[in-house]
Amino acid sequence: MKLNYKRTILVGFAFFLICAFWQAYDNTIPLILTNKFGMSQAWSGVIMALDNILALFLLPLFGAISDRCTSRRGRRTPFIVIGTLIAAVLLIVLSFVDSAQLRHIRDVSTIDDPQALETIYERESGSTLITPAGQKFVLGEKFTLEEFTAIRSQITQDGEMVTNPDYTNYVVPARQACAWQATAESPTTLVFSIVLLLMILVSMAVFRSPAVALMPDVTLKPLRSKANAVINLMGSAGGILVLILGMVFATSAVRNSLMSYTGYFGIIAAVMLAALVVFMLTVREPEWAAEMREQSVALGLEESGENGEGGGRRLSMDEIKSLVFILLSIVLWFFGYNAVTSKYSVYASNILHKDYNLTLIIAQAAAIVAYLPVGFIASKVGRKKTILAGVLMLTAAFTVASFLNASSPTMLMNAMFALAGIAWATINVNSFPMVVEMCSGGDVGKYTGFYYTASMAAQVATPMLSGLLMDKLGMHVLFPYAAAFTALAFVTMLFVRHGDSRPEAKKGLDALEDMDN
Repeated sequence: MKLNYKRTILVGFAFFLICAFWQAYDNTIPLILTNKFGMSQAWSGVIMALDNILALFLLPLFGAISDRCTSRRGRRTPFIVIGTLIAAVLLIVLSFVDSAQLRHIRDVSTIDDPQALETIYERESGSTLITPAGQKFVLGEKFTLEEFTAIRSQITQDGEMVTNPDYTNYVVPARQACAWQATAESPTTLVFSIVLLLMILVSMAVFRSPAVALMPDVTLKPLRSKANAVINLMGSAGGILVLILGMVFATSAVRNSLMSYTGYFGIIAAVMLAALVVFMLTVREPEWAAEMREQSVALGLEESGENGEGGGRRLSMDEIKSLVFILLSIVLWFFGYNAVTSKYSVYASNILHKDYNLTLIIAQAAAIVAYLPVGFIASKVGRKKTILAGVLMLTAAFTVASFLNASSPTMLMNAMFALAGIAWATINVNSFPMVVEMCSGGDVGKYTGFYYTASMAAQVATPMLSGLLMDKLGMHVLFPYAAAFTALAFVTMLFVRHGDSRPEAKKGLDALEDMDN
């Protein structure tokens, strides 16, 4: 029994374009909301969460609908094609809306411009503002006009140009206050942006569950951890490509905090469409799914007809308990992980004064290296044990990161993110197969929806909760927050008793011959 890596890689192009989109979304939307609309971290979290609320309903819905799709292109492919096309178009539209807001705040948006700084000072000199570390200050009491207008985004330190702490601590909050005032006076662009973000979410939900459900549709159950490792590797490749684009466009640079994203979003949309073309030209879903069903019946992995369209068997009470606990675990580790992914771009700019693109590339690269070995390890020791090890590593990485600051060695933060990348690969490769392991083939889309409902439920709440805490206690609370939730996920995962790798159907010498070593 061997995994067809070529087919799995081609199926993974759907996951490639999903991850490319979400990497760009998680990195840029918080920056747009805080820098251009002037939102607090809490309100930015609310907007991010509003996007995800719909996903709680749409992901299981489209997963279940795709289970019953009878298109000649297959159950999942039509949703992947339609959803990707709509999402790519809307992403380009979003870039123009972003540029419109930039024009709306043009009198305060020019970096290192004394006139813009003077305008900011005149508007906010009497205001009580908050630094990224959570310290309150009154601008007019902290600086005179001359002192404030002399602040620049970068200064020379030890012969190198570095981010000026006065700029991130005092200019940025003051400029964000001006942007928020402009937004409050004329909220049309913000309203349109929120509507557009919701439309993008709907388009992504159309194909997210079907795209992920496609892998189990064409993969034998004992090989799904390995296959999930491959498609997650493809997803990481999509994420890394976007992060490299971020470095090319210097999206993390302080001087570009108010940049236009038109070119950046346009290229990402083009990448998504290119991946879709490869997928459409190479993936033969109906043929591959039929072959998998035949092999499953022959190997005794499924009953005849169990893999087909429509519903499947009922779960026992013990299986239901396991399903509940693994879904709860997914909620908890996404509470921690998504808080970091949705806020790290802001955190890195304001607290660490580092390029978030490079750090995240290291995390993604580490995940890519880990995916295939993790899939192999899980096939030997079991998915549950592998996940528990991953949760421990993720908790350790977030705990150590809690103590790092701008003066900490860059290598140390990179090492922690490398560990986090390996840990996340370890968790991600095995959690989805554990969920779908409990269902029959006719319910794969529905159970995929359950998985994403759990993850999206966390992504609804954690941007708001983490953002609120960052506003009240300072941005330094981000990593302790993440570590606490991943630690809780370790506890709940201990109660999972089902969904682990099933034993091979063949015995003795026949089994040894079929093993994928």
